[in-house]
Amino acid sequence: MTAALEQTPTSQYWQWQGWRIHYVQQGEQGPCVVLLHGFGASTDHWRKNIEVLSRYYRVWAVDMLGFGRSEKPDMDYTGDLWRTQMQAFCEEVIQEPVFIAGNSLGGYASLCFAVDCPKWTRGVVLLNCAGSFTEVEPKPELPAWRQQLQDRRKTVMRSRPVINVMSYFLFNRMRKPDNIRKALSQVYKDQSAVTDRLVEEIYQPSLDKGARGVFAGVFKSPPGRKLDELLQSLDRPLFLLWGAADPWMTPQKAEKFQQFYPAADLVLVDAGHCPHDERPEVINAELHQWIQKQL
Repeated sequence: MTAALEQTPTSQYWQWQGWRIHYVQQGEQGPCVVLLHGFGASTDHWRKNIEVLSRYYRVWAVDMLGFGRSEKPDMDYTGDLWRTQMQAFCEEVIQEPVFIAGNSLGGYASLCFAVDCPKWTRGVVLLNCAGSFTEVEPKPELPAWRQQLQDRRKTVMRSRPVINVMSYFLFNRMRKPDNIRKALSQVYKDQSAVTDRLVEEIYQPSLDKGARGVFAGVFKSPPGRKLDELLQSLDRPLFLLWGAADPWMTPQKAEKFQQFYPAADLVLVDAGHCPHDERPEVINAELHQWIQKQL
């Protein structure tokens, strides 16, 4: 499969629970494929994949609530929230079961969807999936006074006033284009893929009303289910497409997925945290081949 021509599908909008959700769709035949972006990204991050995949599939890329061109209400943001969004999207817009693929945070949302909505899921593809596994090593016991101090510190740090202050400074710092570029350069192996266009696609949504609240909402939200808990409940085909040079989600994490879900297929790609953007020709071909095997 050749690289995408980077055509931009027409923006479309869907109302969900009173909020405006942005998505793009391309392709008129074949199984349904849904693409979910990572934290701070949007449907734009799939521009190198949509056109190629749409030659074989009906493809939807969706801006999760709080990101991209979707609305950004002040609320807690969790995998379960985006799972519910995607369930409604499948029921109301697509109206068929889908293959769902997600990168990073979108991978975690995709896994939640696949576990909780099996009748809508034909298979799930995780690209450098976010989330954590249950800690197996027992933590050393602390003196009672120190444990109380630590618990109090956690309570204070998670309080709304503290989160609001911290998020204000962190958000304004991190959304600067130069800092966006630096962050991307740390997680992309191929530095030529960190383009002005990519930086701009991440920067623009940060200017939207409510964007800082989303940033805070992710951090103040309750912790979601652990990856091992989700995998123990999964009964759908799983494909791990993993950027092997990712300093955040290393290949060892992908191997841990296989430990909890031995039936999972794993392909390591010579790329960083966003292999679909960095090596689209590889990801498009691998994703196509895997889906064909499931039919």
